[in-house]
Amino acid sequence: MSDISRHERDPGIDPPEWGPHHHRSPENSLSRLMLAASVVLILVAVAGGTTWWMYTRDPVADPSQSLTRPSGTSCPPAALRVAAAPEIAPVVRDAATTIGPPRGGCPAVEVVAEEPFATVSGQRKPDVWIPSSSVWLGMSFGTAYETKGAPLARTPIVLAAPTVLKGVYAKGDKTSWAGLTTAAAEQRLPAVSMPDAERSTVGMLSVLAVNKAMEHTTADKGIAELKALTLRSRLTETGADAASMLAKVAGEWNASKVVDNFGVFPTTEQQLKAYQNAGHTVALAGAYPTDAVVEVDYPFAVARGTEHGDLAERLRSAIGRTQLTDAGFRTSAEKNAVAIPTDPRALLAKTRAWAGYRSLASQVLLLIDTSGSMNDKIKDASGRETTRAALLRASGQAASELFGDDTSIGMWYFGAAAPTSPAHREIVPFGPVTADISGKPRRDVLASAMEGYRAETTAGTPLYQSVLDATAEMQAKVKPGTATFIVVLTDGADGESRFAMTEGQFQDRLKAEIDPAAPVSIIAVGYGPDANMKALSNMASTTGGTAIPATNSADLASGIAKAFLAAHSGK
Repeated sequence: MSDISRHERDPGIDPPEWGPHHHRSPENSLSRLMLAASVVLILVAVAGGTTWWMYTRDPVADPSQSLTRPSGTSCPPAALRVAAAPEIAPVVRDAATTIGPPRGGCPAVEVVAEEPFATVSGQRKPDVWIPSSSVWLGMSFGTAYETKGAPLARTPIVLAAPTVLKGVYAKGDKTSWAGLTTAAAEQRLPAVSMPDAERSTVGMLSVLAVNKAMEHTTADKGIAELKALTLRSRLTETGADAASMLAKVAGEWNASKVVDNFGVFPTTEQQLKAYQNAGHTVALAGAYPTDAVVEVDYPFAVARGTEHGDLAERLRSAIGRTQLTDAGFRTSAEKNAVAIPTDPRALLAKTRAWAGYRSLASQVLLLIDTSGSMNDKIKDASGRETTRAALLRASGQAASELFGDDTSIGMWYFGAAAPTSPAHREIVPFGPVTADISGKPRRDVLASAMEGYRAETTAGTPLYQSVLDATAEMQAKVKPGTATFIVVLTDGADGESRFAMTEGQFQDRLKAEIDPAAPVSIIAVGYGPDANMKALSNMASTTGGTAIPATNSADLASGIAKAFLAAHSGK
């Protein structure tokens, strides 16, 4: 794929088996055997050391991994201590050797390869910090560091995978976060992995990218975040980082195992090129997400008040563009890259929601008002005249996309057309949204029912009785690992039926029915400017739910998104 995949090898080629042994003269056997053994040991040592150096995420604590010091010499602490992200540390280390002169053979600069999270967590603050993103500066030491000039280097985040998956998530060298989310949700990918969103730069910026991509699909940020968490719910691996993932893949020879265990995962262009150039058995291809381009950058930050600012300036000048590009980095910014938030709190909120996500299946009963008052004319948020029923119908269709494949759902209509009519009737039987009803997918039956919804002209409104019955019905379905909701779509008025009761009577019965061991939250959506939002708010708060006034078709989806987000975050 473009220049990212030009070094690929065929992952389907099995390792060659050894052929038959050739007989040699006894005189040469021992010497040849010793020579071969020596060569093998040297190659193993070099290859093993190279793989460890290239892909380890652990901070380098061994002084031998920092700037080389003369053997047998007791060196004082270096004048300048530099902490650099492991992938750029070799370039910085080489530059440091050029700015001597050494003090009695001891280097003036110590370069430590260290992940930014390790630097933030460590007790010793470096004089110069080159993290793998400027975002770390704003979320860690406050104003303790001052950046000098533009970032040293940049590299975009790409989505990598074994070449066999290339056609599933990408077209050529282009892909999208939205497309990846859809493919994962539809289970067209065997696995999707993501680095740790709180400790890894790639993981953190990938969360930013996914959310930005989803914001392009809807104006509601809550819906966008819920869509982003759809991808989170499908992840196979969430606790590693890009370098350690690549290290594990580098140790595999079976491409199928990599497909099943890692699938598609984000990494940087620089890290992927380093992997490809190493010629590992399992070939990886990469593609650039176009709906949210995110770059990893490498700021050169100097601690305020450092005693050796002149040495830091010399080091920065010694890090050349050629050395950086030779190492696979870019030295200019991508024009369409997503801007990193200047206030890190917004990004932290998303990464914490991502990291704290609880995998829960959703159980939803839609309770829809078909009483005559739903035919009353109202004006929507844009001032256009419509009816409550028409607004409800449009909002239901907009919200249906939020019900993922792990949702079980049913639908009741409530409205008493005659004195002897029941309070409610089942329209869509409760069950997995992916299951069939009489040969038709439940999701399609639900959509047809919502599209065909009409309010009855003379029907009364047995709202409270229907909510009580729905609560009892859904409490019996509560089970571990699920979040259970009743979504009530109404104008909030109860009356004109044999089931009529006061709000006080309803609240007493609802509170008596609540079982803390089987929580069922009510999302109450009120349609129209005169909807009884007070009664709906009381109903929702009693069950730990939420009430939403609906004036446009997106309000229902927004409310459901907020409720789902709260459930998945454990709030």
